[in-house]
Amino acid sequence: MRPLVASIHLAALRHNYQRARQAAPGSRVFAVVKANAYGHGVSEVVTALAGAEGFAVACLEEALQVRALQPEARILLLEGCFSADEYGLAADQSLDIVLQRPDQLELLHQARLVRPLNIWLKLDSGMHRLGFAPDALRQVSARLQGMAQVASLNLLSHFACADEPGHPLTTRQLACVAGLQDLPFAGRSLANSAAVLGLPEAHLDWVRPGIMLYGAAPFAGQPAVVSGLQPVMALTAQLIAVREVAAGESIGYGASWIARQPSRIGTVSCGYADGYPRSAPAGTPVLVRGQRVPLAGRVSMDMLMVDLTPLPEARPGDAVELWGGDLPVDEVARACGTIGYELLTRVTARVPRDYRD
Repeated sequence: MRPLVASIHLAALRHNYQRARQAAPGSRVFAVVKANAYGHGVSEVVTALAGAEGFAVACLEEALQVRALQPEARILLLEGCFSADEYGLAADQSLDIVLQRPDQLELLHQARLVRPLNIWLKLDSGMHRLGFAPDALRQVSARLQGMAQVASLNLLSHFACADEPGHPLTTRQLACVAGLQDLPFAGRSLANSAAVLGLPEAHLDWVRPGIMLYGAAPFAGQPAVVSGLQPVMALTAQLIAVREVAAGESIGYGASWIARQPSRIGTVSCGYADGYPRSAPAGTPVLVRGQRVPLAGRVSMDMLMVDLTPLPEARPGDAVELWGGDLPVDEVARACGTIGYELLTRVTARVPRDYRD
């Protein structure tokens, strides 16, 4: 088999989930498992978190996957439904539904349901991506009160800058949510991972930890370990070739990397078809024999190359960590000009997952 694997440490996942519960002891938890549990495998992650009170997903297809695994847990559909038929299926599956735009309200009014739904009204508290402005939300809330299709009416919003402590927009968003305290909502949810760990005033009735469950950093520029989190995924490959390159010789596509001195170049069994970013620049850290070495040249579809000159003992067959317990995914992401979320979610299906407990 090709020597590349994403090892998923389920004990670390459960540790991070408990960290969220400890940080927000008075709140219930929607564990966010959208995008195939951030690339970790939704079936295995949901099963490992079998005791969770709820799960949050992006779309109906994801919700149905989770419901098949968790017959009793509450499942929150974050983008809501897009047809009257979807509302019917959501009711059949006992889903919690976000309502974030006027036409969804009309579709709900038209829908014939086997049971009423828990509805979460999305407040646009300042991110300006989805949801109702405060005055419009008051009007929608009044219309939904007592509607036969509604079992409970709840409030939900989302932070734009909670990962940047002290950002003034976060204060304004908190105030916006507080301005609706007079409305009789059954539950309120505002806190994402960063707010779970850093904004107790945002915990409310339900929290929604996402990236923190997978052990990546929820705060900009702060390592995940500082927040007491453990990495869940380790992406490991192997050196499949080592060669000597003379000074002045180029390597890889485009001949963009040129050896400044006689160099040892290692070829690693991972490329952009596996999810490693093609945009990763030369110098991005890779771990060989426990030592950081720099990426050299462009990432290929199935391979990448590293400069082993500082590590003369490296040999073909040596293990390579692209990210994991000793090389945080957030460090690699920063070198690539992106965030840990993107690296984790883009690991492709051809990379085998090895689940360890």
